[in-house]
Amino acid sequence: MKVKVKKEGKLKTYKIVDSWKDVTLEKWQQLVLGKKKSKTQEAKETIKALSTLPIKLVEEMSLSDVAAIFERLSKLQIEGKLKKVFEIDGIEYGFLPDLDEITLGEWADIEHYIKDGIDKNMHKIMAVLFRPVTSKEGKMYSVQAYKDGRQRAEKFRKKMNAEQVQQSLVFFWNLGNELLTTLPLFLMEKMNKIQAEMNLAKSGVGSE
Repeated sequence: MKVKVKKEGKLKTYKIVDSWKDVTLEKWQQLVLGKKKSKTQEAKETIKALSTLPIKLVEEMSLSDVAAIFERLSKLQIEGKLKKVFEIDGIEYGFLPDLDEITLGEWADIEHYIKDGIDKNMHKIMAVLFRPVTSKEGKMYSVQAYKDGRQRAEKFRKKMNAEQVQQSLVFFWNLGNELLTTLPLFLMEKMNKIQAEMNLAKSGVGSE
């Protein structure tokens, strides 16, 4: 979308993003983490990140103009369904083909990144959920076995778009809730027992 600004008798046209597809994961993280700043600073950085408006011009805008821009930005929608395979720098990355088969290690890493700060670790979460495609036939595909994804995470931070991230989260969260509600009771009891034993060992109870 475009916005026209008149200054010193001259009318200039600037662009504001039309879709979250136009916003990188890195910019998305900056915007989310920026919420810890003052409202004024947050407003300036949001408009700067999501438009071609110069920061000096943003600072000279009236509050009513700023409010109008934010109203337009608030209408950005997440479109379509999750795109399970996408390409960056000539490499195809696929979302875990069967989330029912997610390993305990993968789940544990995602849980750790969430607890450590989902906003700052979003690229790392995406690197667990998306991995290089190793084979493909029609709509079916396989992905690389899980291993250190630090390089992949950094690439996602720079080049993955915010819409893909948000669609992935919705898809994963929905399935995650389903998995948690259907997890066999005996497994929950076993995990609780292991945790209790670990706590006893740490406290020294039962040691000679």
